[in-house]
This record gives sequence, C-alpha cells and structure tokens, in this order.
Amino acid sequence: MANILIVDDDQDFVEAVKSVLVSGGHRVVAAYSRETGMDAVKKENPDLMILDVMMEQPDDGFAMAHDLRKAEFKKPILMLSSVGTISGMTFDKDSDMNPVDAFEEKPIKPERLLAKVKELLGA
Repeated sequence: MANILIVDDDQDFVEAVKSVLVSGGHRVVAAYSRETGMDAVKKENPDLMILDVMMEQPDDGFAMAHDLRKAEFKKPILMLSSVGTISGMTFDKDSDMNPVDAFEEKPIKPERLLAKVKELLGA
C-alpha cells in the first residue's frame, strides 16, 4: 500500500481518482491548490504524487513540479491533466520543462491509472 498525494483543483475528479486508488489498496490524501499541495508534501511524505497542471494559475502544476525537484523531492510524480487537449500541445516528461516521471491525459481509465501507479512505484 502506497501513500499517494493528489493535487488538483477539481474536487469531483479528485474524489473519482481517490476512489480508484483506495480500491487498489492505497492511502490517498488530497490537496486542491499548489500552496496546499506543497504543505501536504511536507506533512504526508507521499510515496507518489498525482499532479494537475492547470489550477489557480495555468502553469501551477509545472511550477510545483519544479519546486518539488529543487527541494530534492525524488519520489515519482505522475502529471495527470487535460492541458494537452485544451491547448492542442503535446506534453510528456521532460527534465527541464516538466520534471515528472510520467504524463497522462485526462480522462484516464481506472485500469490505466492503477497500472501507471504500479509502474511508477516499481511494484
């Protein structure tokens, strides 16, 4: 069982993802903004983070990923966002622009989410 932190401003989406992850045996904590997410990282010490891109600011997720890596957060980050669909741009992990371990587009099927979480946790 992993301790997973979801940072996304869409509470309905968070609840849906949380339900899938809990059914997969994980403990899940949620934060709904970049600021509360950074506080939750310190408090919860998650094994994995699921991070949205567009929250209060259109690039909050990218900025948070950079902040985390600068603070030596080495655990996996899964960026889960619809920003590619909205912007028409293609995003993926990138050590300079997007320092995450994986990028998936919303919506994501529950089995795909669980498989990606398992892969990132190295199980």
